[in-house]
Amino acid sequence: MAGVKSFEDLEVWKASRKLCKEIYIITNHDKFSKDYSLKDQIRRSAISVLSNISEGFERKANKQFAYFLTIAKGSAGELRCQLYVASDLTYITNEEFKILYELVSSISKMIFGLMNYINERKV
Repeated sequence: MAGVKSFEDLEVWKASRKLCKEIYIITNHDKFSKDYSLKDQIRRSAISVLSNISEGFERKANKQFAYFLTIAKGSAGELRCQLYVASDLTYITNEEFKILYELVSSISKMIFGLMNYINERKV
């Protein structure tokens, strides 16, 4: 992670920030905005991905960072599940589902790659 001085430098954090913004935009749409439980839960999942990446990085210890990345990855899985629910309830279109699902899947892979990198370093 040469050249990475803050969590804001991490590509996975940048992608998670974009995802969080998109989730907030989509959950403000008509039907979705009225389902307070799902709207709140999917937003919390998106925020959890973003927040756990940053919190783990700020711990300045690889073991702790890897732990927080596992939480972030779990939240990404939870978010993918909630996208299915939103799609099944027609709160989002098939195209919106595809775009968001691909983004969160990509983030999940990035998190996994970062976890492997950190675990290999064992510093």
